[in-house]
Amino acid sequence: MSLADRVITEAGDVVELTFGLLDVNQCSKTIHSEQAGAQVMFIGTTRDTFQDKKVVRLEYEAYSSMALRTLTSILVDVRHRFPSIIHCAVCHRLGNVPVGEASIIVAVSSPHRKVAFEACELILEEVKLKAQIWKREWYKGEDPSEATWKENFPPEPLK
Repeated sequence: MSLADRVITEAGDVVELTFGLLDVNQCSKTIHSEQAGAQVMFIGTTRDTFQDKKVVRLEYEAYSSMALRTLTSILVDVRHRFPSIIHCAVCHRLGNVPVGEASIIVAVSSPHRKVAFEACELILEEVKLKAQIWKREWYKGEDPSEATWKENFPPEPLK
């Protein structure tokens, strides 16, 4: 793994930016607790098409020091909203991410599943909205100079 940076908060939560493959098992270990009745994990992967275009890969760039502060702040805010969270983690890949590989893992453990699911979704949407991480899509058959930088879509409200 080629780690860009990692932060472990006072609460034991993990924020990580890496140029290497994301390790689902390692992320799961960071949220493990015998007090947890639920461990929820979202794994975002590069899909092979977008709006009828064949995707070759995604590329992520970040203002790493600022992104780490933002990601840490998101976890702190989500803990305030869901105080029963035991652990949470955000691991985001940087650089090229080929089709089928993970670009982000969000993981949450809590005593009960509802909190874990809601907190996991909120963390993901906040990361997409606030983190200083940018995504570029590369399409098959297009000139590399035409690769498109994408904005994240606004989050759908939780029900």
